[in-house]
Amino acid sequence: MPHLDIVTNVTILNGVAIVSALLQVIAQCTAKERNRFIIPCIAAFVLLLLGYVLFLVLYITKNPTDTKMAMWVGLAAGGSILVSFNWWESYFRLISKNSSSVFLKSLCKDMTTCQNVLHIISSLLRIAVTAAVLGAYVPLSKMDWKILKSVSSFERRVIVITVGVQLIASALCHWFALAACKMHALRRCFILPLYLASLAVMALFVIPVIVYYQDYRKNPTKDAITNFSSYCGVVVNNRSQNLTGSVFPQLVLDVTHTLCFLDMSSAAHLGLLTGSSLSWWLGLVLVTIHLWHLNVNRIQRTQDLFMRRLYEGAFIEQSLLLNTRFDIQIKGGKKIRQEETAMIYLCATMWHETYDEMMKILISMFRLDRHRPKTEPKSKDFTFEAHIYFDDAFEHVEGSEESHLNSYAKNLVEVIIEVYGIFTSINEKFFKKNQNIPDQQIIRTSYGGRLVITMPLGNNIIVHFKDKELIRHKKRWSQIMYLYYLLGWKLMSKYYKRLKKGEEEQELEAEVQKEKHNTYLLALDGDTDFQPTSVMLLIDRLKMYPRVGAACGRIHPTGSGPTVWFQKFEYAVSHWLQKTAEHVIGCVLCSPGCFSLFRAAALMDDNVMKRYATKSTEASHYIQYDQGEDRWLCTLLLKQGWRVEYNAASDAYTNAPEDFKELYNQRRRWGPSTLANVVDLLGDTNVISNRNKSMSKLFMFYQLFGIISAILAPATICLLVAGSLTFIFNIGSDVALVISVIPPIVFLILCFKLKSDTQITIAGILSIIYAFLMLVVTLSIIGAMIKQQTILTPSSMFVIVMAIIYIITAIIHPQEFQLVFYGVLYIVCIPSAYLLLTIYSMVNMNNVSWGTRESKPAAGAATPVTTTRQTTVEKAKNTLQRFFSCIKCKNFNQRSQEEQLNVNQDNQMTPESAQSEPQPQNTIVEDIRIPGEEQMPMQTAFDNPSQNWVTELQELSMNHDMRLQEGWLDEEEEEFFVELQEKYLKPLPDDKKRQKTIASDLKNLRNKVNFAFFMLNALWLVATFTLQLNSSTFSIKIPKIDINLHGTGEDVQIEPIGFMFILGFATSVVVQFLAMIYYRICTMIHYVAFLDTEPRQQKLKEQDLHQAGQRAETASNTESNSSSQVEDSEPEDSEDEYYASYQQSSDGGTLV
Repeated sequence: MPHLDIVTNVTILNGVAIVSALLQVIAQCTAKERNRFIIPCIAAFVLLLLGYVLFLVLYITKNPTDTKMAMWVGLAAGGSILVSFNWWESYFRLISKNSSSVFLKSLCKDMTTCQNVLHIISSLLRIAVTAAVLGAYVPLSKMDWKILKSVSSFERRVIVITVGVQLIASALCHWFALAACKMHALRRCFILPLYLASLAVMALFVIPVIVYYQDYRKNPTKDAITNFSSYCGVVVNNRSQNLTGSVFPQLVLDVTHTLCFLDMSSAAHLGLLTGSSLSWWLGLVLVTIHLWHLNVNRIQRTQDLFMRRLYEGAFIEQSLLLNTRFDIQIKGGKKIRQEETAMIYLCATMWHETYDEMMKILISMFRLDRHRPKTEPKSKDFTFEAHIYFDDAFEHVEGSEESHLNSYAKNLVEVIIEVYGIFTSINEKFFKKNQNIPDQQIIRTSYGGRLVITMPLGNNIIVHFKDKELIRHKKRWSQIMYLYYLLGWKLMSKYYKRLKKGEEEQELEAEVQKEKHNTYLLALDGDTDFQPTSVMLLIDRLKMYPRVGAACGRIHPTGSGPTVWFQKFEYAVSHWLQKTAEHVIGCVLCSPGCFSLFRAAALMDDNVMKRYATKSTEASHYIQYDQGEDRWLCTLLLKQGWRVEYNAASDAYTNAPEDFKELYNQRRRWGPSTLANVVDLLGDTNVISNRNKSMSKLFMFYQLFGIISAILAPATICLLVAGSLTFIFNIGSDVALVISVIPPIVFLILCFKLKSDTQITIAGILSIIYAFLMLVVTLSIIGAMIKQQTILTPSSMFVIVMAIIYIITAIIHPQEFQLVFYGVLYIVCIPSAYLLLTIYSMVNMNNVSWGTRESKPAAGAATPVTTTRQTTVEKAKNTLQRFFSCIKCKNFNQRSQEEQLNVNQDNQMTPESAQSEPQPQNTIVEDIRIPGEEQMPMQTAFDNPSQNWVTELQELSMNHDMRLQEGWLDEEEEEFFVELQEKYLKPLPDDKKRQKTIASDLKNLRNKVNFAFFMLNALWLVATFTLQLNSSTFSIKIPKIDINLHGTGEDVQIEPIGFMFILGFATSVVVQFLAMIYYRICTMIHYVAFLDTEPRQQKLKEQDLHQAGQRAETASNTESNSSSQVEDSEPEDSEDEYYASYQQSSDGGTLV
């Protein structure tokens, strides 16, 4: 290459496409459907060959007797042709596929299987050949190795900088090219820049040569020259070889020297040089012309874009263009490899949601109906069907032969009717309700009932009303119900029928696997609010990466008050740093059930869905299985080798606990379940790291450090408080440590003795005291920095670095930057969250009730006031029901007591502290007695035998301009539900003895875990206390440096254990911060690709839908009754409380 001119050196790199052009011609001929590009590839091969011919003619005819030049020319041409064999794999795969040769097909299959090994071997071979050529070049050229050692430091620096710039530039070019393809900017940001790269480089070299040459000719003080050859003889050949001045003039003269071999004033030489250069460049353009018609998906996988994962640094633009897969192309305007249409099942679970909460999720479903209509589909990327599973939807009403829907279920029907009217008249000015809502269907089922609603644009919402006397209720069993129904019945039953008809089993198995991989379940809570964009971004992750079993979005807690403000910052930090770090360096451990997309193939894998349907039989099961079912489901997926991912651009909003008690009860569930599942994963580290490629042992060590930090959090908070007491009151560190542990120990003892509500009350009082103390701690750290005139102490550096990281992280998330201001509240609440809450959750581990969204009054009590906007007729009806309740209070009272004792052995185990609490009495029913009623014989009386939930719902819908026609289930589907209920979902018998046994086992488990947990904290405190007593012997001394980085002559004493813990925690935060930066870039690429591929008309429609949803929610909030808040009326550990809050909680963040 040094013996050739600069123009040839630049453009001959384009000649490496000659073998690709030849193989492309062969591939086009063997695959007749691809003959659209056969003429361009033939022309490309001819032009490339012509370029080599002109190149040989130019240099050989210049001096035919110069054998050395002929050798260099032959080496250049032969070397570039050999390099062109580098990209034969893509074409060979197509040729073998269309060939009838069994040998070629088996060879291609074997090469594909061991592709990575072949690349490694070829890379090592290339390194060996390059080293051999370099080693042979020096002696063959009669050079001495000492010449390499005699290079001056300046020249060595220039060489190192040049090589470094080339390496970095090649790597950046490769990365930006990948980003351009993934962002769907293939033409303007990938193909066109790479085409123009060689022309730009050539112009960058040639233009300065021309400018210097013309300046020299016009300078009257210089020697007169007649042509370029005389310029070379006078200026170039006589230039100084010493690199002591400016580098650029010397570089220009070096480039000019390469052109001096040719006579640039000769038209023949200039024409041959231009012709060869242009032929090579046009040949590269034509051989890659198919890329202009290349269709790529959003965030296309690198292995689907390029044949080889490696790139050629010396041929970077040619490598990127020729390495692109040739089989991803179109014919006749249609893609050859069609994108599969995914089926999405939206699965929402409900129980006691308010009117406004139901409004949010229904609006989200109707938005998705407008975004992906079924009647006139404009996109075939996915279709969907929505399912709502309503737990405990029925109640007994006196005077009626059958059960009726309770007020919450009726609320749902009214919300559906209201939202339906809004979206059918969405283009009207004031969103007036459309009076012509189509007829819908209502069906009786073996588990209760079903309401089938066809949305305005054809997609269905199917509401499953569950009767707890017929089918097992509560959140996990609703999930098991829809898993078996949607995946077992709707997905698999049709293939069983085809198999019975005699179809080929192997073909059916292939179809089943294909449909399982393209069927997804979107798990939702009853109050989740989301946009269609969020769903599509999750779909992208599962479509592109076949080993992704689940993906979750960014969960935003909604609500008002200090408790919600604390959770907003906690969720933000959790998603910004912790979830992104898990996504980048391993797998997300928990995909929250309020907004997560699951792949059917992953759920139907061995030991996932069947294991998830396991009934809790041991004490540990109640904690791991029932207290955090979404985390346990992800644990099962991770153990089977599936990857769980996080998408920060997929936003979802859900209600967060607004009350201190609700928050504590929610975290009381999350804490032990998180600990149980993480310990379960860590116990199978070797198996999981071998089966799941995303979870390395290093990642498991990261999780081990995280769980150790969580376990030692109470002791760490005590040490933090002790440090502040030392600074404030100027007392010894050992005395301060003893004082700091007294309140937690007292609170720990009280938690074992007092009721749950009393524990939370004490925790609230202590939280306020600790909040003031934390404010003093923060000021004390600042005061210590001022007093000691240094920031280079471990505590000061830790606080400063953490503050910088959080602020930079918030800046990188500009749309959520305002959440950083809630960080002040978060800091002062650290003792409450990591000390008091930890103690409360660990001591109350045996309480497996739900505890947040409190249940409605017991059966037979008055109907609770809900957020339904009641009409005059409905108010009169409710009054009449209360009247009949008073008349028949004795029957109601007996049934209420029976139902309160009917506790599922599977889910409800009451702790000792709650058993002593008195049961609340209903003020309407319990205190009223009718004289003489006890002597009346008990008999069933029906005032209106014909009245049932179907007719009642039909009347309700008629009042709102919607007709419900009664239908029937298919006989086979009805049989499926009967078998499902009998095998998995049959209501559990009331086994009091079993309940007592489990309650005892839960207490024993709690005692064992608490002993180990708090013993570790005690050991940590004792070790620290011992080191403080012997600080002069065991402490690490670091020279004290002031703000000006000057030594003060004093030393800072640091405890080695505390220092290592702080260092480890800081290291984990830095790892999370770096992972966040990388992930943020990837998220930006994905989101830009989505915006670029989303049709403009669809974007405008989505904005209209968002505004419509906001108006609907505003109207609902305005008209809702202010007295509609449901008061807590069940005992803390009642059966219904176990289920109450899952819809209220977001179950987001890493604490789930």
